[in-house]
Amino acid sequence: MPAPSDRPSSPSAAAPEAQARPRRAAPRPAAPDPRHNRLLASLPEADLELLRPYLEPVVLKLGQVLCESGAAMTHGYFPTTAVVSLQYVTEAGASAEIAVVGMEGIVGTPLFMGGGSTPSRAMVQSAGQAYRISGPALRMAFAQSVPVMRVLLRYTQALIAQMAQLAVCNRHHKLDQQLCRWLLLSLDRHAGSELVATQEQIANMLGVRREGVTEAALALQRADLISYHRGRIDVLDRHGLEQRSCECYAVIKAEYDRLLPDDSLP
Repeated sequence: MPAPSDRPSSPSAAAPEAQARPRRAAPRPAAPDPRHNRLLASLPEADLELLRPYLEPVVLKLGQVLCESGAAMTHGYFPTTAVVSLQYVTEAGASAEIAVVGMEGIVGTPLFMGGGSTPSRAMVQSAGQAYRISGPALRMAFAQSVPVMRVLLRYTQALIAQMAQLAVCNRHHKLDQQLCRWLLLSLDRHAGSELVATQEQIANMLGVRREGVTEAALALQRADLISYHRGRIDVLDRHGLEQRSCECYAVIKAEYDRLLPDDSLP
């Protein structure tokens, strides 16, 4: 019996019977242009067209787990409006965020780096839209397209830099500085100035107690930097947050700007 093929199948390869009797799907929000993702926007048109048949628009819900720690990854995700938190979960169930991914990146680096899985969990931090791609299709594009390979490797280096900087930040900087850094990184990966997150969720991502997040958020509100009500955070003074944050935000942003093309979105 022949071994199953790792070759991706295009949606156009469906059986004639399936094409003749289509199913009626529930209405979905209009999918954004794939180039609303910064990595996809940086690709030459021919290389984007190589990926396009395998890009499936999906809606990611708040709290949805895209991949559990240690589980084999089957799909990658290019967020366009969603934000995904990469978290390390201990045996006791405690968690801490090790990186955040939004419209600047991809969830699924193990798929093309060869590992296949990761000890971190990928959970949706901010609901929104993304483009999903199967592992075989992503590996095919990585192998066939030099621009795809180059941009994914550069992104991986930027992601590693973010993880390293967050480890330093969580160990050496004050909680209100960490909260400012978290807010700024989330804003960079999200359209608009409003974020949705409860204090419990922020505490889990920062790996601290909820009471500490409450005090830090109140301090930022008193300084007129944010407005926080019922899990909705409205950033009132981004420049003030940058001034109050530790140097970690600027280091991470500079590394992303250095490594990733700065194409304007359509």
